[in-house]
Amino acid sequence: MTIPANAARNTFRRTALALAALPLALGLAACGKEETGPASLSGDKIAPIAAPAGKVWGDVVEKTADGGYRMGNPDAPIKIIEFASLTCSHCADFSGEASAELRDTFVGSGRVSYELRNFVRDAIDITAAQLTRCGTPESYFPLTEQVFAAQADIFAKVQGAGEAAYKAAMAQPDDKRGMAVAELAGLTEFFAARGISRDQASACLANTADAAALAKMANDQGEKFDITGTPTFVLNGAKIDENSWKMLKAKLETLGAR
Repeated sequence: MTIPANAARNTFRRTALALAALPLALGLAACGKEETGPASLSGDKIAPIAAPAGKVWGDVVEKTADGGYRMGNPDAPIKIIEFASLTCSHCADFSGEASAELRDTFVGSGRVSYELRNFVRDAIDITAAQLTRCGTPESYFPLTEQVFAAQADIFAKVQGAGEAAYKAAMAQPDDKRGMAVAELAGLTEFFAARGISRDQASACLANTADAAALAKMANDQGEKFDITGTPTFVLNGAKIDENSWKMLKAKLETLGAR
């Protein structure tokens, strides 16, 4: 995704100003969660598809043209896209419940590919999203899962810093704001312990074009898929109602991943 420099700065500035006006407690705001009943098993069972020699599908990760990261067989007959916010508690619940089985059983079979697209919704979210993308493609999913697991601690750090400190961080210049928010939330230390050095984090967070691209992706794809809450899933190109692991797993099995 390429955005002209001036447009990127303007988009990021508008996004930052809007985020600055939001309350500090936004990270605790509700995100959408609805469940429907499990579908019946109607599709033929799909045979497992072998990974390239010396690899497992869960380790095959690449950034997609739409700004997400895809894990698994790029030609898998069943393709999942998840839109998730790193400050959404239901997304964190889904990550904790689903990640291992989704990766090892479903993606690992070669029958399912899984793409995650950051649906940013607040300043902490966009900062953490930039940092999960700061390493190699292969580090994206482990870093994302660890942010979800630490979500409550991150919220506690921001709230403990207080409203004035949050507003001061948001008042920083465009290329300094991300680092100020990261310091406030304890994210620089968190990511440094996971291989993203402070200097590397600073360089990533100073990239206002990247922040603007994340905000634009959330806006554009939110409109395209009518996303009203997170997590939201798109399965083989169509948005589905299921957004818990129990229901999504049943849907995958219905399509033949069993």
